[in-house]
Order: sequence, then structure tokens, then C-alpha cells
Amino acid sequence: PPPVQLIVQFLEQASKPSVNEQNQVQPPPDNKRNRILKLLALKVAAHLKWDLDVLEKSLSVPVLNMLLNELLCISKVPPGTKHVDVDLSSLPPTTAMAILLYNRWAIRTIVQSSFPVKQAKPGPPQLNVGCLFFFNAFELLQLKEQAADSILVLEGALKLNKDLYVHTIRTLDLLAMEPGMVNGETESSTAGLKISAEEIQCQVCYDLGAIYFQQGATNPAVHENAKEKFFKTKDLIAKNGSSSLHFTIDEERLAGYCQACGVLTSSSDDASQQATPYSQIHSCMKSGNYQDLVKIFLEDNLTLSLPVQFRQSVLRELFQKAQQGNDALDEVCFKICVCNTVCDVLQGRIIDIQFCLLFLKPSKEKIDFLLEVCSRSIDLENASDVLKRKMAAFLKNLCLGLEDLQLVFMISSHELFIKLLKDDERKLLIDQMRKRSPRINLCTKPVTSFYDIPASASVNIGQLEHQLILSVDPWRIRQILIELHGMSSEHQFWTVSNKWEVPNVYGNVILGIKDNLTRDLVYILMAKGLHCCAIKDFVHAKQLFAACLELVTEFSPKLRQVMLNEMLLLDIYTHEAGPGLSGERPPSDLISRVRGYLEMRVPDIPLRQVIAEECVAFLLNWCENEYLTMQVPLPLVQTNPYVKLGQLLAATCKELPGPKESRRTAKDLWEVIVQICSVSNQHKRGNDGRVSLIKHRESTLGIMYSSWAICFFSLQEPLVLTTILSLFVKLHNVREDIVNDIAAEHISIWPSSIPNLQSVDFEAVTVTVKELVSYALTINANNHFWLIIQADIYFATNQYSAALHYYLQAGAVCSDFFNKVVPPDVYTDQVIKRMIKCCSLLNCHTQVAILCQFLREVDYKTAFKALQEQNSHDAMDSYYEYIWDVTILEYLTYLHHKRGETDKRQIAIKAIGQTELNTSNPEEVLQLAAQRRKKKFLQAMAKLYF
Repeated sequence: PPPVQLIVQFLEQASKPSVNEQNQVQPPPDNKRNRILKLLALKVAAHLKWDLDVLEKSLSVPVLNMLLNELLCISKVPPGTKHVDVDLSSLPPTTAMAILLYNRWAIRTIVQSSFPVKQAKPGPPQLNVGCLFFFNAFELLQLKEQAADSILVLEGALKLNKDLYVHTIRTLDLLAMEPGMVNGETESSTAGLKISAEEIQCQVCYDLGAIYFQQGATNPAVHENAKEKFFKTKDLIAKNGSSSLHFTIDEERLAGYCQACGVLTSSSDDASQQATPYSQIHSCMKSGNYQDLVKIFLEDNLTLSLPVQFRQSVLRELFQKAQQGNDALDEVCFKICVCNTVCDVLQGRIIDIQFCLLFLKPSKEKIDFLLEVCSRSIDLENASDVLKRKMAAFLKNLCLGLEDLQLVFMISSHELFIKLLKDDERKLLIDQMRKRSPRINLCTKPVTSFYDIPASASVNIGQLEHQLILSVDPWRIRQILIELHGMSSEHQFWTVSNKWEVPNVYGNVILGIKDNLTRDLVYILMAKGLHCCAIKDFVHAKQLFAACLELVTEFSPKLRQVMLNEMLLLDIYTHEAGPGLSGERPPSDLISRVRGYLEMRVPDIPLRQVIAEECVAFLLNWCENEYLTMQVPLPLVQTNPYVKLGQLLAATCKELPGPKESRRTAKDLWEVIVQICSVSNQHKRGNDGRVSLIKHRESTLGIMYSSWAICFFSLQEPLVLTTILSLFVKLHNVREDIVNDIAAEHISIWPSSIPNLQSVDFEAVTVTVKELVSYALTINANNHFWLIIQADIYFATNQYSAALHYYLQAGAVCSDFFNKVVPPDVYTDQVIKRMIKCCSLLNCHTQVAILCQFLREVDYKTAFKALQEQNSHDAMDSYYEYIWDVTILEYLTYLHHKRGETDKRQIAIKAIGQTELNTSNPEEVLQLAAQRRKKKFLQAMAKLYF
């Protein structure tokens, strides 16, 4: 494989985490095998001569970060050392070079991250070994926070003025040997690859210039520093030659940097910088000297030194200033646009639309300036035939496009036009002009303007259709349709927009209307009303539906009932999005209409399923349990599955909490939901003759499977949501996967088993639980039981940081951010144990030990085992002040004494020596001390995970 892929493979193998006997993920061990693999990766980089251009191009940031940290480690730079505090002159050359290389990479990475990325960087597959290589915005933020230190390190390197050495394969082998086998060669020897002082200065100046230039976007004064570094780099390359450099520098980019710095920092007395066109243009734009600006563009039309993108950006800036009310700039915009257009013509590019717009009303002055630009943009004596043909074609097309023959004569009689076009070409052009307007001679009135030609019928129809699409005013829609049908009575205008959608159950009835105008009007009014309803524009929706209702009442009782049903759904949505949000009950009239809809028995009326769903959800949301359980007609329950589901939900909520005998309704609801979620396996022969296994839903209630969730996701009443959540959580837990069980309120009311476990689609159940709890938290983000469910879901899917976030949030919302005691039914032993496991798998072992105290019986075994871990990713001894269990503190004191960790032992002794922890104290004092430490610890955890 290529060298960079070898680096990836070596580091991937060296960074594989291990799993201990307790099935806990452990960090990679520091053994001989892994050290050799890391050394091999360093040797490959040494083979590439530590060329950052090559390494950055092919390695991701996390991999390169690990590689350079290994280089620092093998170069005897102690971990955690702040490079800015180290005196580079006192270090061995290879060590100083390693620090220099790391800080150069850090600066380059920050600069590179500020550039927009078009697509993923090609290269070998990058390793994926957990959080170590998860380079995200937080890690980039760390690099940016250390940027000031890296800049100081590189500035200090400019003062070294001595040669340095970078590790080679040979020096890396020497470092890996036993001390007695080095044969007198050390890091301070000249065994490595020599990098001269001039080359170091050149590289460092370039990298510093790049970071200063980037910082100049927010602090323009820093551009002076960037200018100094870039020009010094340029001088060093000119002095030593680019071929002598060990690392390459992009000289084109350097020239661009120098030019940009020259423009941004140029002053009135800086003659060398004022000589460049960029600086001159920058100065003209800044001072408002637009006459000189036009001159610069005119002169550049001959040399073509300015890039087309730069020319367009200047024109855009002028247009923006003109639009802000500076009318004097209109002429300048035209002149710059003409210069750009002639430049485009000579370079074979398409003429910009801006020129066409500005030339809609040509005048003598505009033609004069255009001819001047054309004349000064081409040197006829030295120009190629291709350039001459391009200019001639432009002038000829210009003549053909003009209607005022006086202006045409100005161009055709110009010296440039006569030189570029031969006599035959000029005669042919005149003939074309005569054919275009045979009755008009020179010096007569111009041709009729395009805008004076009357519009055709098709143009008028198109304009009216456009207005029809945009309008939401029923009266205006009617007027437009009357006009359109007067022009084309056979056309189906309801098909004008593919966004006009009407449910199929309605479409068949509407399209059966014989009168074309009435059909189009009803269809469009309903389609626009449904669209307005979907985007929550309820005011216009009501106007459109009311107009449609008035129209259909005259001829169709069936469509009249359809519109009444749609207006009922609209009123439900309007209330839920308005007064319902503040808890205001709906008017009795609306509740009566909802009941009336559910009880309606009018034959042959097309019904939308969503209306029944929303009506049931509406009654549940406003606690109409009495109606659903006692008053709803029996035939309705038997024929409408949504009503049956609503009745069972209402009855279950009504009896909560109740005696064991009252759980019959809960069992009925459970059976219905299990039936909905059930599938049956059938063998079916496919088209190819092979037998395939397909799944079919059981019962007529199974029809609801794709849409019953719509009813649930319209629910807003907390008890109803809690009940349905509890049911699905129990159904999720029925598989008896204890590790992934989810806790919920009222879970004991549901049956504990299912006769046919294989028939339940548990994948759909899991998805429903996740979506339901997410939806419930949008209704009330402070319901601690729902937060515990969300945390359990994250725990079951191994998202331990997110799980801790929600466990802590659940405790915070019911204890005034832990200022009160968290209720024991929230932080049960099961919740605490899951928090312990989350912290353990996140390698936060000190947090594990502290949480072991929260259990009803302190888990000393787990706490002691956690404290034995030395590779902890939390604050470690800073957490000792939160420990109140004397046994754990005593064990900590013994452990640090055994390891010889004097400072940490003193912290543990200080914690254990507090008088309030004296075991002779009254129980109330000990409880108060424990509660105070619990509060501080949980608040600290919340700040960490929120």
C-alpha cells in the first residue's frame, strides 16, 4: 500500500481498544506490540521526510494529530507540556524540530479549516476507533484556543538562527534501542536530516503569514504582520532559491498573498504598491474616485491582467452602492459593464445579461463610449485575425440589435468598424437592415418598440394562469377563471399547477361536475384551502373553504357535507394552534360538532380518515372521557376503529390509578395495540417461481398500522400521552431483555406476557417508542418520567453521554436544579445503576465511585474497582470533596499511599477530616452533609453534560 495508508493501518492497529473480563471497553494497552506499531508509523512519515503537504493531503486531522503527538513523545517532550513555556534553544535539535513541526501543523490546520470545502478529501480509508478519532468542532476549537501559544512558539523559532534536525528512520531506530546499544549517538547528535536555519525561517514565516492573514478578517491591523512575514518569505526564496528548500512552498499562492497584503496595507506614500492595478482599484473604491477607476479598467482591456471574477466583483459592489440611492453611480456602472463586456467578447465568453439590461435604451453618449472602449481594447496592427473577427462580429450584432438607424450609422461610419469589416460584409449588413425595415430610410422615425406590439391570446392566458396560481382571494380566483374560460372554454384549468392536490375520495366527486367553470372553481378553492391549512395559514384557508361551501351548497348536498367536514377539521387545527396552547377549553359548539361528525351516518359521503383521527385525538386532549366511555353509540365503536381505540384509552386513563380489579380496560387496550402491531408470516410464490416470506398484518385493525400513529402524535393531554407511552414501553420490554428494559409510569397495569411473541413487530414498536417520547417532550420538556424514558432509550442504544444528559435533566426538573432532594421514584436504584454504567463506559471512574454512594446500599465493590483505574477521563481528585462515605475516603487514602501519590493522598485526607463527616455525629447531621455533597456533585455533572 502507499505510505500514507501504511500510517493509517499501523495507527489503527495500535489504537484498538480492549475489552476486559467484565465486558468493559478499555483504552489501548501501552505494550511492546503497540509501541512498535507506532514506531513503524513514525518511520513511514520519516520516509516521507515529514512533508506536511503530503501528510495533510492524505491523512485526516485526527490521524495526523496522533502521529505528531507520537513524534513529540519519542522526542522526549513530556505529555501535557505547554510548548510556549519551553526554551527551544536549550533543547536537542530533533526535539526542537518536533515541537516546531507540531505547531506548524496546528497553525496550518486552523488556516485550512477557514476555507470552504466542496467535497470530501480523496485518500485512503481513515481509521475509526471511537472517540479518539472523532474530530469535531470541539477539537478544532481546542486548536484555535491554543493558536496564540503556537504563534508564540513559531515567533520564538525565528530567533533561533541555528540548524535543526528532523528524525529519520535511522535516528528512530536508535531511540528505540536500549540505552547501552546506542554507541554514543544521542538526540543532540547530527544523525538526523539537517534542516538549515534559512529553510526553517522560510517555512515558519510562510505559516505565520497565513495565520496572520486569516486573523486579519476580524482584525485588519494584523495584515501588517502578515505582509512582513510573506515578504520575508519571498526574500528568503529569492536569496536561497526554491530548489534548495527541503519543504516546498506554493510560490503562486505566496505571490497572491503578497499582492493581497500589498492592497490591504498600502498607504498613500507606498509607491511600489500603488503601482499595482489591485491597489489602485482598492484606493479608487475607497475614496470614490470613479473616473480613475474607469481609466484603470479601460487600460486593462488591452493587457487583460485582471481576472474576470475580480472585474465582476467590482461591478457587483458598484451596483449595490447604486441601489442604496447613489444615482450618480449609474453611469459608472454602465461604463465598467461595457469594459467588462468588451473584455468578455475578446476572450470568447458569453455577453453578460447586465449589459443587455443597461443597453435597453441606447443613446448617443452610450454608443460613443462603447466605440471608445472597443477602439482602445484592440491593437489592430498587432492583433490576431481571431480577435479581429470577434470584435467585428460584436459590432455587427450590435447594429442588428439597434432600432434607431441614426445610432446604427454612428457605428457603421466609425473608423474601427470600417477597418474590421470588408466592403462586401458592410453591404451585406446594410441589406439585412433594409430587409428588417424596408419602408424606413436613414434619418427617419425608428421602428416600433417591442413593448408597443399587442400581446397575443396565449400571452394573456399565461399571465392569468400565473395570477391564478398566486392568488388566495376567492373572489379574484373566480374572476380569473371566468376570464380564462372566456378565452378557452375547453381547457382544464384545475391542472395548471401540480401543487394543487385534492384527496382521491374528493377528486372523483369534484371532477364529475359537468360545468367546466364550476368544476375548476371548486377544485382550485379546495386545493388552495387544503394547502393553506397545511402551512397553518388558517385565515385564508377559512375564506377559501367558506367560498367553496357557498358554491357547492347550490347544487351538491354531498360536496356540502364534505366542506362542512373540512371546516370542522380546520376549526380543530385553529383552536389547537391558538387558544388551546394556553389551556383554554374549546367552545361547546365545537365539541358538539366533533361528536356529531363521529356519529354521522349519511350514506355515500366521501370521508377522509384523518378527520376521524383528529376528532378522537381532540376529545382525548380535552378530557371528554365521559362521552367516549359512556355516551358514544355502540355501533360507532364497532365500526370505527379510531373511536374504539379512543374509548379504551379514555377508560384506562379514567381508572388510573385504580385497584387491580379495574384493569380490565387496560387489558382490552393492550390486546388492541398488540393486534395492531402483530404480523403473520405467509409463504407466497414470487414472479420468478421462488417462495418468499412476507408479512401481513392481522385483523381489520391492522389497516390502521400505517396511520394509527397520526392519532397518537396529535395527542397533547399529559395523562393520555403517559398511558400510551407506558403501554408501548411495556410492549418493548416484553422480550425480557433486562439490560435494555425501559422504565415508565403505570407499567404494572399491563399484562406481563404475550401468547405469541414472534407475531409482534418489535422493530416497529421500538421506533414508535422513540418517536412518541420525542414528540411528548416537545409538548412538555420538563416531565421527568418522559425524560427517564428518553434516557433509557439512549442507554439501550449505547449512547451513554446522551443518556446521562437526560438522566440528569430528569433529576434537575423535579428538584429545582438539585437544590431540593430528587424524589426516590425518579432516581431509583435502577436509574442510578445505569448512570454508573454510563460513567464507567465513558471512563469517568471517579464519577462511578461517587454515584455508588447514591444507592440504597452503597456498592463498595464497584466503587473500589473504579477507583483502582488510573486512566480516568474525569476530574479525578477534584471530585473528592463530593464523597461523604468515610469507607470510600479511607480506601482512597490507602490507594494513593500505596501508589506514592502524595498530593492526591493529602486531598483525600482533607476530605475525610471534615468534622461534619464524623461517624459520631447525629444521623441528621450526616444526612445533611450527604445531601449537600449530592447537590454539588449533581450540579457539577449537569454543567458537564448539559
